[in-house]
Amino acid sequence: MNGRISKVGLVLLGCFVALFVQLNRIQVFQANGLNAHAENLRSLDRSYERNRGIVATADGVVLARSVERSGGDVARRREFPEGELFAQITGFYSFEYGADGVERAFSDELAGLTDAQRYDQFSDFFVDRDRSADLTLTVRHDVQQAARSALGDRKGSVVVLDPRTGAVLALWSYPSYDPNRLSGDDIEAVRSAWAELNADAQQPMLGRAYRERYPPGSTFKVVTGAIGVQSGAITALGPVFPMASSYTPPASRNPISNFGGMSCGGTLVEVFTVSCNSAFAQMGAEYIGPAKMVSTVGGFGFNTTVPFDLPSPAISVFPVQYGAEISPGVYEDSARLAQASIGQNDVAATPLTMAVVAAAIANDGAVMNPHVLQRIESRDGKVLFERFPTRWQRAVSPATAALIRQGMAAVVSQGTASALTMDGVEVGAKTGTAEVGDASATIAWVIGYAGVSGGAPSVAFAVIVEADPGIGEQTGGRIAVPIARAVVEQALKPMQPVSGG
Repeated sequence: MNGRISKVGLVLLGCFVALFVQLNRIQVFQANGLNAHAENLRSLDRSYERNRGIVATADGVVLARSVERSGGDVARRREFPEGELFAQITGFYSFEYGADGVERAFSDELAGLTDAQRYDQFSDFFVDRDRSADLTLTVRHDVQQAARSALGDRKGSVVVLDPRTGAVLALWSYPSYDPNRLSGDDIEAVRSAWAELNADAQQPMLGRAYRERYPPGSTFKVVTGAIGVQSGAITALGPVFPMASSYTPPASRNPISNFGGMSCGGTLVEVFTVSCNSAFAQMGAEYIGPAKMVSTVGGFGFNTTVPFDLPSPAISVFPVQYGAEISPGVYEDSARLAQASIGQNDVAATPLTMAVVAAAIANDGAVMNPHVLQRIESRDGKVLFERFPTRWQRAVSPATAALIRQGMAAVVSQGTASALTMDGVEVGAKTGTAEVGDASATIAWVIGYAGVSGGAPSVAFAVIVEADPGIGEQTGGRIAVPIARAVVEQALKPMQPVSGG
C-alpha cells in the first residue's frame, strides 16, 4: 500500500514539476513573443478605456489622439485627424479588431502601462494619475503630402529616409484607408468597415511600402555592382565588359537580352550609366559567383529581417541555391544567378529595403536602423525615450560606396534619371523596369539619394509604381523619376514646424 502511495505521489510530483516548468516557459521566456502576437488583444483590453497619448509628426501635426465620449459604451475613442495620409504608419486602434502600426508597436507607452511609466516615482504606488505618453515620429507631414500628391491614384509606394540616421521622412502607399472607420464605438459600423476593407481587391490596408515584395529589376544592379567592387573582382578600370546585345550564361542556352536589343559594354560606370543587362548578368555569374553574392547580399537587408520599428515587415529575398559547381566558376544554375544579378528570377524586395540599399550607398556603406519613432515624452514633459542614430550593419566599405555613387550620379547626368537633375543638388539614382506575368505590364522603379552640393546626402528614396495591365509597359525613367523628383525637392527644404498641431 505504501509503495503504491509513493508511486502516486511521485507521479503527482512529476505533474507539478511539468506544470511549473510550462508556466515559467510561457510566462517568462515566451512573454515578449506572446505580448507582441498579432492576435493577442489582452494589452488592448486592459488599455482601451485609458487615455492614450498623442502621436505627432516631426513637424508637429497630430496624427492620433484620444477624444472624450459623452455617451455610448466607452469613455474615449481614438481619432486620426489625418485619415488615410498616415494610416499605414499610425495603423488603427479598435476594440473589436486590435491595432496595427504605431498604435500596436507602442501601445503600452501610449497608454502609460510600461513599468517605467507606472512606477516613475514612489507616490505612483498609491496615487492614480495620467501616465500616458506622447510620441513624436520622424516623418514629416509636408514630405508625406508630397509623396501622396506625386504618386496620385497609381498603385505604388514612396519611401524617403535620412541615410545619416535611418529616420523615415515619408512612408506612403496607395491605395490607403481611413483608420477612423475602425476606431468607432458603433460595433456594427466597425464590423462593416472591416469586412469592406478586407474584401477590397486593392488591399488598402496593406502597407505596401514595407509589407509587400516586388522584383526590383535593374535597381538591384546597385547591389550587384557594390558586391562586385567589394569582392575585388570589379574595379573602376576593369574588367571592360564586351559590347554585346545579350549574354548567355554558362551551362545555359537562353540569352539574357539588353533593353530594346541595344548593344552595350565597358567599365563599371559605363555599364551602370546605360543599365547594361549583359554586363551585370555576366558580372554576377562569372566574376562574383554565388558564394560572394549570397554572403554579402544580407548587408543590404536581403534574406534577413530589417530592424524596423513598425510591426511585421516583410523579408526581402535573394535566392541562395545554385546547384553544384560543374567546372571552375560554373554552376548548374548559373543562369539563375545571372538573372538574379539583374533583379529578376526569384529576387523580391520591399520598397523599404530598396530605400535602405540607396541609403547604404549614400552613407559610405553604413546601414542605419530605419525607424519612425523619434521621442516618447510623458504628459509632464519628461523625455522617456530619445532615438539616437544607430548603425545596424555595414554593407560595403566607404571606397566601394564612393565608386557606386559615381555610377548612380552618371545615371542622373547621362542616363535614364536625367529628370532628377537639380541646381545646387547632388543626386544619384538607378531606375528599373521589372517584368511581371506575361510582361504585358511592367513595374517602374527608381532608387537614389540627394543632398546639397558639397555636403553629405541627406535624403535616400525608393519609388515604385506597380504594374497595371490598363497602362501596359512603363519604365522607371518615365514614370517613377518624376515622382521621386517632386518628393526629393520637398524633403530637401527646411522643415517648417506647424504651430498648434
